[in-house]
Amino acid sequence: MDRLLLVTEHQQNSAEPTLAELTQLVTQLQAGFAKLQRENALLRQQVGFWKSCHERALQRLDTLQDENRELRGQIRQLQDQQFGTSTEKQSQADRSNTLDGFDEHDAEEDEPKKKRVTPKRRNYDHLPAKTDVIELPAEQRNCPQCGQPRQEMTETEDSEQLEIEVKADRRVIRRKRYRPTCGCSKCQTITAPVPPKLLPKSLLGTSIWVEILLAKYLHHQPIERLLSSWKLMGLDLAASTVNTGLERLQPLFTPIYEAIRDRNRLSKYHQADETRWFVFAEKAGKIGYRWWLWVFLGEDTVVFVLDASRSHEVPEKHFDAEHKTILMVDRYSAYQAMQQAKDGVILLAFCWAHVRRDFIKVGKGFPELKDWAIAWLTLIREAYRCNRERVKQLGTPEFSGTDAKLRTIMTTMQTQAAQQLADENLRAPCRKALESLQNHWEGLTRFVEDPRIPMDNNASERAERGPAVSRKNYYGSGSEWSGQLAMMLFSIFATLQKWNINPRTWLRWYLDECAKAGGKVPADVSRFLPWNLSEAERKTLSEAIPMNAREGADSS
Repeated sequence: MDRLLLVTEHQQNSAEPTLAELTQLVTQLQAGFAKLQRENALLRQQVGFWKSCHERALQRLDTLQDENRELRGQIRQLQDQQFGTSTEKQSQADRSNTLDGFDEHDAEEDEPKKKRVTPKRRNYDHLPAKTDVIELPAEQRNCPQCGQPRQEMTETEDSEQLEIEVKADRRVIRRKRYRPTCGCSKCQTITAPVPPKLLPKSLLGTSIWVEILLAKYLHHQPIERLLSSWKLMGLDLAASTVNTGLERLQPLFTPIYEAIRDRNRLSKYHQADETRWFVFAEKAGKIGYRWWLWVFLGEDTVVFVLDASRSHEVPEKHFDAEHKTILMVDRYSAYQAMQQAKDGVILLAFCWAHVRRDFIKVGKGFPELKDWAIAWLTLIREAYRCNRERVKQLGTPEFSGTDAKLRTIMTTMQTQAAQQLADENLRAPCRKALESLQNHWEGLTRFVEDPRIPMDNNASERAERGPAVSRKNYYGSGSEWSGQLAMMLFSIFATLQKWNINPRTWLRWYLDECAKAGGKVPADVSRFLPWNLSEAERKTLSEAIPMNAREGADSS
């Protein structure tokens, strides 16, 4: 009986769960499922978030890689600009303005180079000759065997040797006096007149000032170095004496400079450029000592202007408000800000040499873009070649053919630039160079319509090379008057060289006339201007000062 009761109890315990238990179990399962759904939704959201973060990170990485590539290219460009060979002392081995691979790229296309012509031997017959007769000592004229003397021959064995003699001397001036021998009351003792002197009461003669002015402002030699070399020859001059004399000489050149400046303004074509120049003088409203030396090349004159500013007001003041001209410049914004340029009185022509440098910088800074840069450099080179041929053929029947070829090259450039700029994948350095090309296209193509306009402003940069060297040699100017004197003499010497006039001959002539005028400006300075000289006078002034004439002038 007991066993039956245990089995019945066991069967009751192992029976299926009740409805309440099942309901409770379902509720628990539903709660767990809902929790899992919420966790799954949260994880899905997190997956989307991290995927988007990953995508943004990849995009940022690509952007940083592009920026890194651009910055590395800029670093290469700046290193080449800062540590490359200076263009002011350019040599044949200098590669600062060339792109490696460009010459080799087009070597097969180049025309065969002409055989180099050996320069003619220079003729020095115009120099005064000084004959030195060289004789053998008497004991060497005898025969070494018998001792009999040799007979002197009339013919000699001649040769020449160039020498130069620089010496300093004292010119003792003795002015004779004459006393009366009569008994007249008004008859007094008289003295010979004082010889002309450039600087009254100065010990230094005109020849010394000629050498100082030429050495410093034509040959760009520091005065200290010049005086040191003279000291070795026995002439010991104080630097303060020279400095004081230069300040007294400055007014003598003012009217010559003003006449050159006035003529320069009337030119139909100009070139302009500017370079820094130090003037160690305090000026109201000016911070620091960096000034600017501007150069304006006309058709037959060169004018330098020294100013504390680099703004557009400097060229605005130089040019007349109504005189029309064409001005070849680089892309410095000051020229475009000139009022005459805005009014159309001055037409700006831009320099292709600066455009060429843009593509060279791209090729140097970004090696992967070198082929792209070389393609553009080839087009620019072809434009230069074609334009040179066109200028040579100006006025001939062949001109039209080369002119049409040049216009085709320029059209190709313009079309190619537009097509490449339309490419969204164009690299930033390439885009920058091409956008600059397009923005200045009108000024860059003025030479096409007027063959008299060159393709670059290299002439103005060459005119500034001397002052740029002197800026390094004697650190600019120590005062404003000294800077003005440098500006005037740079202008005068450069203009004289344009007229093929010897600066030494002209300077000696002009300073002698100033001495005759009592150390002042001659009454009529127009006769000293190159364009007012006759052909015979220009020919005379183009030659060196004859030695005897120089000695005679010094002794007088």
